[in-house]
Amino acid sequence: MTQSEMFAPSPMADGLWMESHRADAEIVHLADRHYNRQKIGAPQFAPPGRCLVLKTQGRNAFWITSYPFAEYVKHEWAGAWVNSAFRNESEHLSSELIREAVAWSRYKWETPKLGMVTFVNADKVRRKRDPGRCFIRAGFRNVGHTKGGLIALQILPEDMPKPAFLAVA
Repeated sequence: MTQSEMFAPSPMADGLWMESHRADAEIVHLADRHYNRQKIGAPQFAPPGRCLVLKTQGRNAFWITSYPFAEYVKHEWAGAWVNSAFRNESEHLSSELIREAVAWSRYKWETPKLGMVTFVNADKVRRKRDPGRCFIRAGFRNVGHTKGGLIALQILPEDMPKPAFLAVA
């Protein structure tokens, strides 16, 4: 069985995402353009530990839900899922992609009480009135800043879409 066959889900509903993996050569170029990329060109682009990597059929958007063990987390949202990377160069609305990725995360794992967080570096994204706007439109709320000054956005379970496995047909 090839690696792509191992990660190819059987569709249950029409969606924008398909499951991928932390070293998918088809999307490493997108990861290289994400501002938090640690090592440009490295084959792996997801943090260590449990993760869900998604990509669109056109390979022009990707998403990572990290599920770190709370005992190893240093921010105040220990126990929450973390969206550690999201890049959208597709024609799809980012907020729509985010909602579907959250639904897929809920399908994969039991939802933690603290839901999901993402951290935005306002200095590294395009200048906007409200950095992280696509996350806010997807239901995330600004919950403050990290000690390092990143904007913290969180979505709680009651504000999340229902669990769904939304595979590209």
